[in-house]
Amino acid sequence: MKAEKVKNTICEWIKSKLHESGCKGFVVGVSGGIDSAVTSTLCAHTNMPLVVVNMPISQEKGQADRSNEHIKWLCANFSNVSGTLVDLTDTYSAHSKALSEIQISELAIANLKSRIRMCCLYSVANTNNYLVVGTGNKVEDYGIGFFTKYGDGGVDISPIADLLKSEVRALGQHLNVSQAIIDAKPTDGLWGDNRSDEDQIGASYEELEWALEFFDSKSPEEDLSARQTEVLTIYKSRHLATKHKLETPPVCYLDKN
Repeated sequence: MKAEKVKNTICEWIKSKLHESGCKGFVVGVSGGIDSAVTSTLCAHTNMPLVVVNMPISQEKGQADRSNEHIKWLCANFSNVSGTLVDLTDTYSAHSKALSEIQISELAIANLKSRIRMCCLYSVANTNNYLVVGTGNKVEDYGIGFFTKYGDGGVDISPIADLLKSEVRALGQHLNVSQAIIDAKPTDGLWGDNRSDEDQIGASYEELEWALEFFDSKSPEEDLSARQTEVLTIYKSRHLATKHKLETPPVCYLDKN
């Protein structure tokens, strides 16, 4: 990957989308992970106004610390960037308490965190006439739908959604993103512990990248190893089950006659 060319192409695309929208700048939620770090740094390189927001909800300390350090680094290196911390723990607790009588699932409770954060980002965006910038990569956004519908999937633009995780890491190195962030195990941070994306999915991003490319190539599966077959099954089941996340809600169109 030609990292400098990719950086310039994405930055120009981001600026073009801002111009088309009539908005004045960007807001990005930073999690302490590589995807949000790279996305926010790319936005910073546009020289347009950018607000980066750390939104802890009973967050594991390492994740919160990496977010804060990244915000400090951006603000120190880019005059167009401002950062803020919005602790949403009490907001989340109030929502959880209000839903306690319904007995919603553990997964729904976890996704609630992502949807609360989305509301926070859009409050900042609406106030400043900014765009909310998504941070999902290609495996998450296109491959297996590993995001919360109307949570971290609720965005205006998605600059890195055509980059594989390995490409995001390489771009992060080129952009001088903190090595601690580059080396951190990917996690969605929704469970109040340190469980990784791999723990939840059952496959690493390297394996999922292979599965994405293999599945899209429509290659024969006869010669796959047992592990490759297992990973491909994981990929296909998630890819097909989450297609609704990638499509606009169906509309019942009527014949007016």
